[in-house]
Amino acid sequence: MQPNNRWHTLETADQVALAAYEQILKSAEQAIADHGTFKLVLAGGSTPEKVYRLLAHADADWSKWYIYYGDERCLPADHADRNSLMATSAFLEKVAIPDSQIFTIPAELGPETAAKKYQQIVASALPFDMVLLGMGEDGHTASLFPGHQHQEEELAHAVYNSPKPPPERVSISAKALSNTQQLIFLITGANKQEAVKNWRSGQDLPVATIIPENPIDIYIDRDAYNP
Repeated sequence: MQPNNRWHTLETADQVALAAYEQILKSAEQAIADHGTFKLVLAGGSTPEKVYRLLAHADADWSKWYIYYGDERCLPADHADRNSLMATSAFLEKVAIPDSQIFTIPAELGPETAAKKYQQIVASALPFDMVLLGMGEDGHTASLFPGHQHQEEELAHAVYNSPKPPPERVSISAKALSNTQQLIFLITGANKQEAVKNWRSGQDLPVATIIPENPIDIYIDRDAYNP
């Protein structure tokens, strides 16, 4: 684990979401002032969804935002379990980000084809301004799972045999997720305690492979924190 990670322990998942929301808006303002755009990678999951519901009511320069996804499940484009569908209904359809600036992973095409297409999109996007990530009970992040082997140089991976359904997915690689100005982990719930402890003790988990140049901000609620 990076020695300069910043751990922010809050009481509840709602407070975690609010803190992340505030940092995202600040980062967006800074990025747009610096270079005219804000390139944000979205995560799936219940805590990110809380963040997106807050963003849906925010006042921001949406015309300068560019949206990407850390991972996606290989399901039909309109399937309820798609990360893109959740983010669209909670956030994206409620703000004025141009459709041409929202880059969904075409995971309905299958892992290989979708990963190849998304590699090109990621290559033209890097570096990101901000990446949002969650963490599973097994220490996975995006769709990077313990024990899975991928080519390190790839910018996006085809994922098979996911331990969580569906088995086929597409994930941005650790290398590409690390190529960001800011990285936020959102971690909530008592079921994450063991993985947090393992991560902090230096175990070889997928979350530990995301190593940006700048310190990582980890927003965690009291239930998940296990000092």
